[in-house]
Amino acid sequence: MSPAGVFPAALTMFDASGDLDLDATAEHLAFLIGAGAHGLVVGGTSGEFVALSSAERRALLETALDVAAGRVPVLAGTGAYGTAETIALTRHAERAGASAALVVLPYFQRPSPPEVLAHYRAVAAASDLPVWVYNIPANAAVAEVSTAELAQLYAEGVAAGVKSTLPTLDQVIELAALPGFRAFYGGFRTPVEALAGGAHGWISGLLNVVPSQAAGVWNAVRAGEPALAGQRWEALLPLRRLVVDPPWRGAGDLALYRGVLRVHGRPAGFCRPPLRDLDPAELALLEKALTP
Repeated sequence: MSPAGVFPAALTMFDASGDLDLDATAEHLAFLIGAGAHGLVVGGTSGEFVALSSAERRALLETALDVAAGRVPVLAGTGAYGTAETIALTRHAERAGASAALVVLPYFQRPSPPEVLAHYRAVAAASDLPVWVYNIPANAAVAEVSTAELAQLYAEGVAAGVKSTLPTLDQVIELAALPGFRAFYGGFRTPVEALAGGAHGWISGLLNVVPSQAAGVWNAVRAGEPALAGQRWEALLPLRRLVVDPPWRGAGDLALYRGVLRVHGRPAGFCRPPLRDLDPAELALLEKALTP
């Protein structure tokens, strides 16, 4: 069955010393599945993949696949700056049993558009695992892969899907119409519009803390009840506003998600430096903001 639905971009859990905590990660992933997530994204941006070694990325994926146990698809974040490392991680994901490889745009250095497309072609040629383009130019050193370029990569058998994290919905809605191609919305501002427009699913770090509510939005859209989908999304707007404009400075969205989990008594782990967690005063502000 083709991946569809709500896919949290799962947090990776670290202990207070910054070491990878696979037990806490497994507990969190099990929580997401139990709360109604239709699949998982492991080793993505919210999973702090840039702070993980290659060995840690492999261990993280293997843990996720053990937890999922075939119940839901697992998309493996296998992108790295270098093509060779991306190929190695993608081959590992294929052997481990992932459903697809989510390959982020190259970062830091600035390859040209033809070099970026050649990167994806090389990764796809090296493995039989479906390759999805993680189109997130805001966190990359290159421009997005255009809708026309993605359609061409699909026609070539290179790209099987996209996580589109662009500021507009044009790409995800247009590509969702390609037979067999999987187009997922990758933001947290307009999921109802994206899903109603045909997106096959929703990937976001926000879903770490509201998986069941997000699944409710998806279910309402699928049932043809846009008003209900809007009401369910409206209930999540206070949390979305906290992500956009938190009442503190110097800590990002991952610290916020971990803070929400702590407020709700869930295992949250810690961010890996240089990212930091909320301090006690900030956590108190968050708890107050979350109190009806």
